[in-house]
Amino acid sequence: MFNEVHGDYLDIEDKLLSIINNFESEGEIFISGRNTIKLFKVNDLVINVKAFKVPNLINQIAYNFFRKSKAQRSFEYANKLLEMHIGTPKPLAYFEFKSRLLFKQSFYVTEHLDCDYTYRDLIKDFDIPGHQKILEAFTRFTFSLHEKGIHFLDHSAGNTLIKGQGGTYEFYLVDLNRMRFVPMDFEARIKNFSRLTPHRSMVEVMSREYAKCSGEDYDKVFKLMWKETEDYQKKYHRKRRLKRKLKFWKQ
Repeated sequence: MFNEVHGDYLDIEDKLLSIINNFESEGEIFISGRNTIKLFKVNDLVINVKAFKVPNLINQIAYNFFRKSKAQRSFEYANKLLEMHIGTPKPLAYFEFKSRLLFKQSFYVTEHLDCDYTYRDLIKDFDIPGHQKILEAFTRFTFSLHEKGIHFLDHSAGNTLIKGQGGTYEFYLVDLNRMRFVPMDFEARIKNFSRLTPHRSMVEVMSREYAKCSGEDYDKVFKLMWKETEDYQKKYHRKRRLKRKLKFWKQ
C-alpha cells in the first residue's frame, strides 16, 4: 500500500490507516454506487472517504505504470484549488493498493462538508429561496474558475456543493479527478456549462450573468450555451436509450 497524508493531519495518520483497512466493515454509507463514499468520526472531525471502483485490466496496468490514480489526482487537484482560493472539501490523504504489476484500489479522504444545496437541487426545485441569486452567484464562481485557467471537466449538476443563505453563497467543487489547468477560449468556457441543466430558463440566467462578467454580448453567449446544452442532452439521452437496449438483449 502507498499513501500520502496532508501535513496538517499527520497526527491522525494511524487512525486514517485503520479506517482504510476496515473500510468494508465500518463507517456510515453516504453514497453507494459505482464508487462508494462512507463517513467516519475521528476526534472532532467527520471524515469523508471515497473508495474508487477497481479499474478494468487495461487501466490497472495504466495506473500502475503510466497514469496517476483518481485518488492521487483528486488529492493534488484539491490542494492546488485551495492554493488558488477555490472552494473544495479539505484534502486529508489518499491511499493506493497495488500488486507488482497491477493497480487495484484507491481511496481519497477529505473533511466532510455539510452543504445547504448542490447545483442539482436548483434543477429539481425552482422554489428554493433566492434560486436566481444562487444561480447568478454560481455563474460568477464559474467565471472565476475560467479566469484562473481552471477547466473542471466534470462540471455537472452533482459536483458543486453550495453553502449560504440570504444572498451570500460559497461554492465547493467535488469529484475532482478530471481537471485541466490551462487558459480557456470563449468556446471552451461556454461549453463548460453544457452538462449542468436541461432547463432553458436556467441557461438564460447563466448566459446573462456570464455576459456581464465577460463583457461578451448576451445573445452570443446564450446562443452558444443553449446549443452546447442541447447537443449534450441529445448525446446523453441517446446513450441512455442504447444502454436500455443492451440491457434488454442481455435479459
